[in-house]
Amino acid sequence: MAKFAANLTMLFTEVPFLARFEQARQAGFQAVEYLFPYDYEADQLAEQLQFHQLEQALFNMPPGDWAGGERGIAALPDRVVEFEQSVETALHYAQALQCKKVHAMAGIVNPAFSLEAHRETFIRNLRYAADRFAAHGISVMIEPLNSRDVPEYFVAHQRDAVTLIQAIDRPNVKLQFDAYHAQIMDGDLTVLIQDLADHIGHVQIASVPARHEPFGGEINYPYLFEVLDKSGYQGWIGCEYNPQQGTQEGLSWVTPYL
Repeated sequence: MAKFAANLTMLFTEVPFLARFEQARQAGFQAVEYLFPYDYEADQLAEQLQFHQLEQALFNMPPGDWAGGERGIAALPDRVVEFEQSVETALHYAQALQCKKVHAMAGIVNPAFSLEAHRETFIRNLRYAADRFAAHGISVMIEPLNSRDVPEYFVAHQRDAVTLIQAIDRPNVKLQFDAYHAQIMDGDLTVLIQDLADHIGHVQIASVPARHEPFGGEINYPYLFEVLDKSGYQGWIGCEYNPQQGTQEGLSWVTPYL
């Protein structure tokens, strides 16, 4: 049975961030995710989770200069020391929030370095992160991002991500399967899920092409939820979409599942 986590970066934006935890719980969600926790003290966020009886499903590791257009640093050959420092920051938050999944954003390719240098750096960094997190029972996610929204992102295809996961060779490194990105770049979602099921560690959803609520558009989500069930996926499905008219107005699709 599909179970859903509200992405608080994109949902309930009608209220300030810390008020979104209550909004999510009142809507029936039992878990939340968001892009980054670092604007708040870990204890503040942990208090919200505990008070509203919510599970932290996922968050991203520090992405570099997000406001300046950076989208992660894990594959950037000249940012290894910074990446290692970001592991410690993310680990602090993951422990405080009792979060068992973090996403290591790869980054936009730096033309000053070869693709092979990016690949070697990414594999080395993900091994480092995986080993550091493993002692705490935390898994590291790799998420391909589509080249329309994030041009030149290091990994854009689901099967390429799995090839990297196999090269990293750590049991706690998994695929973050975002159906929105996967549909844009790969399509054939049923076969993708069936083929990659053993590697999928987290799932996210949105309509394609508009990235609104997961109904309408190109993807038949009720069918896809059945495919995920049959594949053995039992984790949270992150609702990472931009509401078309307002969060509450667009939640009718998820009510039967909550």
